[in-house]
Amino acid sequence: MRFAIRLRPENEPFKVPFNHQHKLQGLIYRRIQRVNPELSLRLHSPKVPKLFTFSLFMAERRDFEKGRPYFLGYGRGFFYFSTAVPEVAEAFITGLLQKPEVELWGEMFTVEGVKALAEPERLSGRKFVTLSPIAVTTRRLQFGKPRSYDLSPSEPEFYGLIRENLREKYLHIYGTNPPEDFEMKVLNAKPKRFEVKPGIFQVAWHLVFRAKGAEGLLRAGYLAGFGEKNSIGFGMVKVDGRKMIWKKKPEGRCG
Repeated sequence: MRFAIRLRPENEPFKVPFNHQHKLQGLIYRRIQRVNPELSLRLHSPKVPKLFTFSLFMAERRDFEKGRPYFLGYGRGFFYFSTAVPEVAEAFITGLLQKPEVELWGEMFTVEGVKALAEPERLSGRKFVTLSPIAVTTRRLQFGKPRSYDLSPSEPEFYGLIRENLREKYLHIYGTNPPEDFEMKVLNAKPKRFEVKPGIFQVAWHLVFRAKGAEGLLRAGYLAGFGEKNSIGFGMVKVDGRKMIWKKKPEGRCG
């Protein structure tokens, strides 16, 4: 299940900091907690798979000021949310519509519409584009101590860990032994460095890639995100060529 969330700003232009995923994550948890406190509590457990992801925050038009850690947005703001768990979708979307006034990074918005997006019937063999960059990490010795290391698409381990992560998601979503069949070919890659928490950074990758394999594995990634740290805003993708932007006049709300 995936949704486009469209927001009307109180002021224009509005600022959007480049490092903003933690603010969107906070909004998601607050709205889930408002509707389903028990679910929110479960999702805060580090042992519980979150199985949701979201895109970066976007604007209909953007402008940049040299040297500033933000962009200026014009028109409506919007982002995308995706989950493999209907309970999570219901709680978040209901919470948004119950309390449409939203404060993000000091800017005020009103949720103007929520649009459910159709899923493609077939994913294997398709070309994908990231809506939020893909993060893959491992542990490596640095200065004699094991430390977190951010992998790049130029390293074979990157693809093996993505496959194993998809298999883990598949197991939680479908409850059956996950298939092995998965291949991924990166066509274009661009790194981005994010501050996910004060003083904690993550190098992740905006990718255009082609993937083929078991439909269940690919759908697990399509719904819950590719790679790691999906619930803090990494790994959401779209099928290349599928229109996901709003029309100038929204088609109305739906849950």
